[in-house]
Amino acid sequence: MNVEREASRGSWLARNRMGIVSLATVGAYAAFVQWAWGWPVLFRQWAEIGLAPVLMALALLVSTYFIRCYRIYDYFPGETRGRFLPLLRVTQVHNLLNIMLPFRAGETSFPILMRSEFAIPLTRSTSALLLMRLLDLHALFAAAGIGLVIGRDDVVFAWLLWTLFLLSPLAFFLLKGGILAPLRRRLPKKFGRLLAEAEAGLPATSPAFLRAWLMTLVNWSTKVAVLAWVLAVMGVAPLAACFGGALGGELSSVLPVHAPAGVGTYPAGITAGALSFGAARGGNSLDLLATASVNAHLLVVVSAVAGTILSMLLSPRR
Repeated sequence: MNVEREASRGSWLARNRMGIVSLATVGAYAAFVQWAWGWPVLFRQWAEIGLAPVLMALALLVSTYFIRCYRIYDYFPGETRGRFLPLLRVTQVHNLLNIMLPFRAGETSFPILMRSEFAIPLTRSTSALLLMRLLDLHALFAAAGIGLVIGRDDVVFAWLLWTLFLLSPLAFFLLKGGILAPLRRRLPKKFGRLLAEAEAGLPATSPAFLRAWLMTLVNWSTKVAVLAWVLAVMGVAPLAACFGGALGGELSSVLPVHAPAGVGTYPAGITAGALSFGAARGGNSLDLLATASVNAHLLVVVSAVAGTILSMLLSPRR
């Protein structure tokens, strides 16, 4: 009996180890915040902002989840048509797992959920997810590039380079047929089928790709603008530093490695981005930036939880 109990306990720990690591990290983070600043200091920042602006920021952040969901809805029109709300639930569960689990382990949930809910093959949904992540990175780097271009002496040349970078995804999409077709012919039949399935996860036409690309830009520009506004209301200055902080935080969230729930990595990204774009580096200004970055991170986590709860209320599992 003891052997069976130990084996059962071991298997439970193996199944839930990622969640345990996440909860332990979040608990340690809460203790660190209390030790470094004290939660009352952070709560005073929220009180100074006021309830209405906080609720407005949360509503705008949650609205970006509907944009992300529509991007996937448009990716797989045949499988998802008429099932937007179940797809919203899938995308929100995936988003929350991706935030809460370390090292982007939550990404694996997307193809699994899409297969179980919409019968989309794993290879096809994984290919779509990879493209979406590349578009996410492109949108964030393009936004960051604006800050680098502004104020340069060679402004015309700088804006030309930025424009070429902005349009580069469309160029790669138009070239994909000429690259993938010869590659598929040279591969063994089994790998050729896998490549064809992966290609099926990409938008079928240029208009479909343009819609996905534009929705990505709208999604991230909205999220970055909201977070920059929150940082500005919390006293971070100048405004360029607020946008740099928002970009730094979001960039840390889409890179291959991040901590559970973004603990440490997301506020560090905000701080690094704000300092890179002109925030003061010493004294009370740096302390204010640190507390503001933690509060902005908490806002993102709360919005993800709120979006997931809303999606489950709108489309409960049967």
